[in-house]
Amino acid sequence: MQFYKERILNAAQLKRLSEHKYSCTSSSILDAWLQPWWCWLVSKTPLWLAPNLITILGLIVNIVTTLILIWYSPDARQPPPRWACGVCALGVFVYQSLDAIDGKQARRTGSQSPLGELFDHGCDSISTVFIALGACIAVKLGDYPTWMFFQCFCAMTLFYCAHWQAYVTGTLKMGRIDVTEAQYAIIAIHLISAILGPDVWTTQITGVELPLGVHATAFTVAGALYFIANFTATFRDRGCGKNGSTVAGTSILSPVIPFSLVVVPAFIIFQKSESHVYENHPALYILAFGMVAAKVTNRLVVAHMTKSEMELYDWSLLGPAMLFLNQYFNNAIPEYYVLWLCTIWVCADLMRYCGQICLEICDHLHIRLFRIPYPPHAHHPHPHPPPSPKPERNVTSDSDKSESEDSAPLLNNNSIS
Repeated sequence: MQFYKERILNAAQLKRLSEHKYSCTSSSILDAWLQPWWCWLVSKTPLWLAPNLITILGLIVNIVTTLILIWYSPDARQPPPRWACGVCALGVFVYQSLDAIDGKQARRTGSQSPLGELFDHGCDSISTVFIALGACIAVKLGDYPTWMFFQCFCAMTLFYCAHWQAYVTGTLKMGRIDVTEAQYAIIAIHLISAILGPDVWTTQITGVELPLGVHATAFTVAGALYFIANFTATFRDRGCGKNGSTVAGTSILSPVIPFSLVVVPAFIIFQKSESHVYENHPALYILAFGMVAAKVTNRLVVAHMTKSEMELYDWSLLGPAMLFLNQYFNNAIPEYYVLWLCTIWVCADLMRYCGQICLEICDHLHIRLFRIPYPPHAHHPHPHPPPSPKPERNVTSDSDKSESEDSAPLLNNNSIS
């Protein structure tokens, strides 16, 4: 494991990535209902707007609105302002809508590419952390720190396992109740907090000692059980590779190690902290470990798309190691300061990795990340197009949530130009 590699992907990996074909199945309930809204929205999107730019704008909106919530309630115990909950609901809705149309915009402009899938899933891995954390703050779950820890890490684990399943079977599979349903449930939670106030979630239910907020977030448990039931079938049916292995020919159990190196230390440090660093600063703690989980998930997606073995260790784990070693030496440095140092390190490492991966693939495919270099040929025909052996294309998101979207009423380009 080198600290810095001049190139993350070798020539063979880049070749396999360029040959990668996106495969996804979905039976989501809400996806079918939301198709008209998504199709209308993409029809109003300018043709010059690059699909990956749509994805990153949605992610930025989601992050900023959640950070507003964290600013007012960093410990998830103080009631955030109602308007902040409303803004956060809007942020999740904007992110979900933009994330749903980036693939449609890619097909509409004829600018699909394998990196689009990677870029989309990379943004999703980060947004999962912020969406889960925002929901916990909206219901004041900081009063129940263990339950808050479980909720946030359950969301990260489910997202990782979905791509683990894709690494084994070659297909990303989504059930009847999946990510879209979860996102709209969280939007509903934020709206209730905005209308009735966050304190409504502290209401005790008759005959039950736990408040309403704990019950409202319990749908994560139901979703986890439903997913686990489907996930276990992956190991029963074995992988799509040689002798039932993964797409890379590795053991189907190999991805469990990198993610365990995130979750297990997070729980141990939480339990062993003498200064109660997690209970006092839950938002910062979850963001720190959430970015490590996002980095590991991104590496899994890259391993899937390049049909490569996933490395077990990563330099982002140095962040949690700082906290662990500081506890071992009886908190030689205040844990709060080490937690901030850990957060800065893992965020910087995640951005460095994602940026370098994008640049390497853009260079290999001769494409651009956030810009469509020229208008689609169908809209602006040129009588004598200049010859170009490798025309530049935009790196776009080709990762719609289901194959059924290809047969959805995508708008005719002539009617929306």
